[in-house]
Amino acid sequence: MVNQAVEPAPIIALVVEGTGEISAVPLLLRRLAHDMFGCWSARFLRPSRYGRGQLTTTGGIERIIERTVVLNPDATGVLVMLDADDDCPAALAPRLLDRARRARPDRRLSVVLPNREFEAWFLAAASSLAGVRGLAPNVETHPAPENPRDCKGWLTRHRDDGQQYQAPVDQAALAAQIDLEMARRNSPSFDKLCRDLNWLLTPDGPA
Repeated sequence: MVNQAVEPAPIIALVVEGTGEISAVPLLLRRLAHDMFGCWSARFLRPSRYGRGQLTTTGGIERIIERTVVLNPDATGVLVMLDADDDCPAALAPRLLDRARRARPDRRLSVVLPNREFEAWFLAAASSLAGVRGLAPNVETHPAPENPRDCKGWLTRHRDDGQQYQAPVDQAALAAQIDLEMARRNSPSFDKLCRDLNWLLTPDGPA
């Protein structure tokens, strides 16, 4: 009998910026891994949270990546996520990624910046979230979801329950329901997340 080698399951360590993302990001990534890429064996570790300034300051992302790898030695990759805010994701993300890779060239690393904020991805597929967490049943997908400066405010204005959108309460619930394909079609930064995740889940693929 020939023993067939079993590929190790991907283990992805996570670094996030916001409180709500601690629960929302692993949930969203599991959905993407399962539904979009057919990967059921991937593990997404509980995210570590750091402020934007801690990540972008000189030496910041380097220290954070080093600490993340040391604390999670079995992780096959690390995904860092922070809001782009007013920065251009296509400019800032590669700079941060280059710095991270210099710190730990032995790990697969990804830096993803939602443009402008995580909630822009909800705007990109808002019609799939109708009736979820107080959103109006007739809410429509935003025609340019990565343009608004206040996506959280947009979500509040499109609720019909009189409540304010609160990321720690609402973010994971919306991430659990969002139409992934719709968000990918309408949001370049969400498409970037999908492409990076697929790469992180394929350890034998090209670096």
